[in-house]
Amino acid sequence: MTAAGVAAARSSTADLAEIVSRTEDAQWELPSACAGWRVIDVMAHLAALATEAVHPPPPDPGLPRNRERYHDLRVDERRSLSHREVLDEWRHSTPRQLDLLAAAQEPPGADEPVEVAGLGTYPRHLLANTMAFNVFCHLRDDLLAPAGPLPFALPAPTGEQVAPAVEFMLAGLPQMQGPELAAAVTGPLVLDLTGPGATTVTVRPADGPDGRLTVVPGAAPDSTAAVHSTALEFIAWGTTRTPWRDHCRVTGDGATATPFLDLLNIV
Repeated sequence: MTAAGVAAARSSTADLAEIVSRTEDAQWELPSACAGWRVIDVMAHLAALATEAVHPPPPDPGLPRNRERYHDLRVDERRSLSHREVLDEWRHSTPRQLDLLAAAQEPPGADEPVEVAGLGTYPRHLLANTMAFNVFCHLRDDLLAPAGPLPFALPAPTGEQVAPAVEFMLAGLPQMQGPELAAAVTGPLVLDLTGPGATTVTVRPADGPDGRLTVVPGAAPDSTAAVHSTALEFIAWGTTRTPWRDHCRVTGDGATATPFLDLLNIV
């Protein structure tokens, strides 16, 4: 199970609550590093996710299938709310969201597959890592300086916070972009992520009936190239918040890694 994902989600949420308590009213209107969203819109997004976890909406085929457009829609629904109303929703729903994610670590439902529209299908217990990723990434990369507008400092990220976020990213990598990304991987490609949250995996070309890439632990001896960066940097460049070329060192046949790196965009 991914109890570490629950712990990471709680830890990053506590960090976010600390930043919320220090943010002045005018700062909520500043543009975040998430294109098109103000600081308060990032909080509206997290509030929407929490509320939907607690009170899942009925299926609606009219909603966008593209996950980014879906998030934009939910944020737009909250643009008429005051700062206080957005923050009150976040404060109200988030503790219950965390409790539900903790309960999802227990059998028999922990391994039940859950479809996340536009993102793929995951075992229920891994949804905790989804929250750990969302809160960590939005806080550290979109809200706080130097990338974001809020001039507050937090302790350096820990491996316990970073690793579950990276685990979700790697679980989503084969699913989120489908055939487009799969076509860019022509040979086994190693991702060597160091520092807090360190892990090494191999992205293998699609060879099954589902046409998906596979991500397996360790560095495969038949790999064509290896991409080296820190795990913390991977959260930024793997979501296209910063260019991969600013962070990555490629060894082996770089020409086989570049198409994959140019296309990768984990939501």
